[in-house]
Amino acid sequence: MLSELIAREVKDPRVGNVTITAVSLAADMGVARVFFTPFASRNPAEEVRVGLTRAGGFLRGEVGRRLGLRHAPRLEFVIDDTADKAAHLTGLINRAVASDRASSAGNDAGDAHSRESNDPPAERHGDADGDEP
Repeated sequence: MLSELIAREVKDPRVGNVTITAVSLAADMGVARVFFTPFASRNPAEEVRVGLTRAGGFLRGEVGRRLGLRHAPRLEFVIDDTADKAAHLTGLINRAVASDRASSAGNDAGDAHSRESNDPPAERHGDADGDEP
């Protein structure tokens, strides 16, 4: 319902399209932390948050009215940067794996070369044509 209200009723040009990712309601129902991610917004996330905060009183009243609440919680808008953090961690992991593979490939080539030069000749068993006895 809140995402629908934001999309249809909030006229602040800073807000644009947002995705509500989570809502955390305090035990006393006094405050609801609304986590959001701007979706294809022309504005920085902080400006979107300011726009949502400015519309917070209106949104609080509408949520309370639509849910039939006597006291609607105060809405705090929080930028959800989970996707950005996940992308950053994925990049770090990919770089570490690539580095490990490159290091491993270099070590494998060096190991193969050192085995060829350092291994004693294989002993032959059996008769002259290489068959086992």
